[in-house]
Amino acid sequence: MSLTGSEKLETAPTDKRFPTTNQAKHCYMYYNSWHQCKYDHSDEEPQCQKLKQWSMSMCPTMWFEKWEEQRENGTYPGPVPGEVMSAGH
Repeated sequence: MSLTGSEKLETAPTDKRFPTTNQAKHCYMYYNSWHQCKYDHSDEEPQCQKLKQWSMSMCPTMWFEKWEEQRENGTYPGPVPGEVMSAGH
């Protein structure tokens, strides 16, 4: 995923649920929320675009790219919007 130069990057707002020293959980939450938003609405929805920007600013590029590749391959270990959870989960 690369920027075309027209995107405006913004940092996600602070969230008291997560410490400011390690933002891994924050990154993961925004990333998954962005995909859920796309599933529920569309990637063009302003809130979805904001979640994407926040996840891109919070997550290391390597994580973001790896997760996107895993989603494309159907191997992403996190929540997948629309996927039915089995009784064992």
